[in-house]
Amino acid sequence: MSQNKTFIDFHEALLRLSHRSDFINDNRSRKLAALSELAGQLLQVERVSFWKMNPEDNRIDSEVLFRLGQGHDYHPIVLTADDNHGYFQALRTARVIDAGNARDDHRTRDFNEKYFKPLGIHSLLDAPIFDGGRLSGVICLEAETPRTWTLPEISFATAIADTVSLINTHEAWIRSQKQLDYVTHYDSLTGLPNLQSCRERIHTLIQKMSRRQDEGFTLLWIDLDRLKAINDGMGAAGGNRVIAEIANRLRNLYLEGRDKLARIGGDEFAMLIRHQSSADLKLDHLVQQIQHAVSDPIVIDDRTLRMTASIGVCQYPKDGLDTEALLRSGEAAMYHAKESGRARMQAFHSDFHSTARSRFALESELRQAISQHTLDVFYQPIIEAGSQAMVATEALVRWNHPQHGWMSPIEFLDVARNAGLMQELGESVLRRVCLDHQEAARRGHDLPTTAINLAAEQIMDDRLPRVVAGMLDEYGINGHQLQFEVTEDAIKGDSKSMQGTLNELVALGCNLSIDDFGTGYSSLSRLKHLPFSRLKIDRSFIRDIPDDADDCAITLSILGLARGLGMQVVGEGVETEEQRQWLTVQGCNLLQGYLFSKPVPIEALLEYSDRRLHSAL
Repeated sequence: MSQNKTFIDFHEALLRLSHRSDFINDNRSRKLAALSELAGQLLQVERVSFWKMNPEDNRIDSEVLFRLGQGHDYHPIVLTADDNHGYFQALRTARVIDAGNARDDHRTRDFNEKYFKPLGIHSLLDAPIFDGGRLSGVICLEAETPRTWTLPEISFATAIADTVSLINTHEAWIRSQKQLDYVTHYDSLTGLPNLQSCRERIHTLIQKMSRRQDEGFTLLWIDLDRLKAINDGMGAAGGNRVIAEIANRLRNLYLEGRDKLARIGGDEFAMLIRHQSSADLKLDHLVQQIQHAVSDPIVIDDRTLRMTASIGVCQYPKDGLDTEALLRSGEAAMYHAKESGRARMQAFHSDFHSTARSRFALESELRQAISQHTLDVFYQPIIEAGSQAMVATEALVRWNHPQHGWMSPIEFLDVARNAGLMQELGESVLRRVCLDHQEAARRGHDLPTTAINLAAEQIMDDRLPRVVAGMLDEYGINGHQLQFEVTEDAIKGDSKSMQGTLNELVALGCNLSIDDFGTGYSSLSRLKHLPFSRLKIDRSFIRDIPDDADDCAITLSILGLARGLGMQVVGEGVETEEQRQWLTVQGCNLLQGYLFSKPVPIEALLEYSDRRLHSAL
């Protein structure tokens, strides 16, 4: 059999195993057992084992051993650098160790007396396993006769090692996802569920109760009165202590039928109460208990504070048949209670209208701002780590509201998403970026590539490439001047339509980037099939480096994966010199964050570019 045929047969066998659903869903131990057995059977080698390197890189511990004709052995074996210096040095530098005559090889002969001779081993082939950028272990093939390892065998061993490296990376993400799931669904200050968690619970209750005619639930929207005055007088830290204390009191409050308590805003809480019928709900008694819990004295820094709350009440199904309708009703009732003198409770009535202060009332104003092209776009530079030259920018939408002033996206993007305005909003941003590029060129400025965020709604619309092509033509812009950023969660599906849309954007000359990488649930096996050239490490992993070991490990894993896929990496949210230095040393070639510049209007960006150019000259 030719080496080419052997090479193909080996790798096809590995692909068949690694893509089996039972293998993908198995635990680590069973995956290693399957991989070691595959190597042993195909290569007819007597011993195949996986070893795990300790953090100090001076010891390896066996995880699993497959012995041909005998099966698996999980008996622990330990090998140390003190006894086997040449081997550990070779593993760190030469990486793959091909020792056809292991007992005479200078890299492995230290194993003779305690390992090779007692076990009858003559030949060894080892390939390194990584966890991100760190050497984390090794696959070891051991033959009981001198053996010349062929190129297909060496390639196969390294392919198995790379498969385990991807397993390591995936496991790191699983751990991070558990942490991120907590961040996504819980409030960091109080430990209570947050608005997203509250929304999901309301949706679940509606689904359950839509099938039951005799059961409903009540939403209590609790807003603390005068918290702004406390923040002004005692600082944000004082206000946070008040919020945390109130949250703890509400958490420990026993109320009949209580289902969920959540912190849904800065000084706002939501409580869900289940009941058989409205007649069974002792509303006055519930509200009285809440008000007593809130109004008990709070002592902070020798100052005694007495808080009150304005409470809006709405009920399912009479005050709303879906999640957003109930939230709008509860908030509207709360504002009516506050306007009636604070420290009040108000049940929702159908003739209530949300005031302009309500987040839901922003919908029509946002729709108007989009249609009239009055939204602004700010630009944040992306810096090359070595030269610190500006090589790209990210376009960030901003809204100068007639009454509320400048609003950041966090304040209105949720409104746009709930109102189904994300496509229109995205097109508005794209048009503004193209206009700014056109105007900058007219004035003699050559703007770098601009990254534009795409919402999931845009990616799933097969008309997007035609919209982009039309604007490129209208404003005389080349496709390479734009880069589209897609969040990791937006590509987690396996839609051929979505893949077609991405490929069409690349065909226009545009580049693609994965945004907030490490926070979503995208399949690692699919990333290499999608046309992305860049990924951005989410700022949540950057924030605490280099002090947080877990964040450092995750960041290194992402950098290692990106290198393997030939992708550039942007570290976003860089705010300190220590973060910049650490990321630069680890090979993160592009950086973005307040350390270099906050998001700025186009005029300020052009001035920033001029200053950088002059300083370089």
